[in-house]
Amino acid sequence: MRLNRILLAAALVVVALVIQVSVLARLHLPGAVPDLLLLTVVGLAMVYGHVGGALVGFGAGLLADLAPPADHAAGRYALVLCVIGYCAGLVRPENGRLKSATGPMAVVVAAAVGSTLLYAGVGALVGDTAARHVGLTGLLFSAALYDLLLAPFVVPGVMWLARRTDNDPLTENGPSVKAGNISSGWLSSGTGLRVGGGRSGLGSLKAKARTRSARVGRIKGVKRL
Repeated sequence: MRLNRILLAAALVVVALVIQVSVLARLHLPGAVPDLLLLTVVGLAMVYGHVGGALVGFGAGLLADLAPPADHAAGRYALVLCVIGYCAGLVRPENGRLKSATGPMAVVVAAAVGSTLLYAGVGALVGDTAARHVGLTGLLFSAALYDLLLAPFVVPGVMWLARRTDNDPLTENGPSVKAGNISSGWLSSGTGLRVGGGRSGLGSLKAKARTRSARVGRIKGVKRL
């Protein structure tokens, strides 16, 4: 990842985590807590792609695992957000631009449900049965509902910021111009021919060949005498 991506992702993840822990978690809403961190990862992944989304998701999840008041094993939420970021990056729209809101909303619902199921599944593997006591069905419904209501205010803004900081005008025209310079330089320096003057170059080569053959003929004639 480039430096501008790392700085923007770190800033957005820290802000989202602070708001989620200090504001959203204290609302005591029924069911799950609105996952602002998840929405931030989804928005960045839909611009940066699956590799960038996986890296951002792992870093965001690891930060959430270490931030108080975390009561689970470190690395658990990092695994969840890493998988979610990778999957969200696979459905990245062309050029990172949204054509409609249907696709991102479907991605948000799938990410909310998938993250809850994956988090509960990893918890079951390590012996954490808290999801069974709370009720997995209620968690799935509330997580999808809260994230879907919060997504229009978070995901478009995150994607807009990611596109603004990811613009690199040198990469748009740079490769073609560079390739043209390399090819023209190779032709002009390596062969001695000028691009666009092919006929004159061929004529000069033919003339040189005739003069060389004439010289050889004269030399051979002298040797005969």
